[in-house]
Amino acid sequence: MKGIGVFDILGPIMIGPSSSHTAGAARLGKIARSIAGGDVIEVTFLLHGSFAKTYRGHGTDRALVAGILGMEPKDERLKYSMDIAKEKNIKFSFQEADLGDVHPNTVKFIMQTIDGKHCEVMGSSIGGGNIRVCKVNGIEVDFTGMYETLIVAQKDAPGVINSVSHILYSENINVAFMKVFRDGKGQEATMIFEMDNKINDKIIEKIKKIELVRNVISISPAKED
Repeated sequence: MKGIGVFDILGPIMIGPSSSHTAGAARLGKIARSIAGGDVIEVTFLLHGSFAKTYRGHGTDRALVAGILGMEPKDERLKYSMDIAKEKNIKFSFQEADLGDVHPNTVKFIMQTIDGKHCEVMGSSIGGGNIRVCKVNGIEVDFTGMYETLIVAQKDAPGVINSVSHILYSENINVAFMKVFRDGKGQEATMIFEMDNKINDKIIEKIKKIELVRNVISISPAKED
């Protein structure tokens, strides 16, 4: 039987009527912002299933925008997030979409950053404020955001996984979970490390210098206190 955590019972500290539609949505937005790697100036939210049908009434729209602004689910400003985004000249829009065989509370973020980068992230709010990210820039991934998370984009080739793992080992970083996703043999790949320790900029720079590593993103879990 799957273990039940305290937040599955009580729910997270949050602003809004629904942990799935508000807290989870805000967390998804904040992680999408982190993956984009810069200030988001334009975002389209493609809403699937229940998200698409109830996003206005449940405050999902405000929560998603709040996440893009970097707010936590408990932030009192969440209810005013769309006004704050407009003041910052951030463009945003919401569209209903069929995203395939995914959880009914799923959203796809299509983002443009201030430095001209385009980024797409898809994830689901799976209940109790918990989330799961399932796709980044078209590549299938799988992580929850509950741990310190390292995303390493690379070319699929021998030795890259070993090189990254060696750096984490040498810095005494304990890996809780590790997964690899790839488009195909020798093509683009993504490593996901979920860790018990926070990593610093020095470690990230070491990993970026590994041959065939394209990009490195570090994500910290949401704060509950």
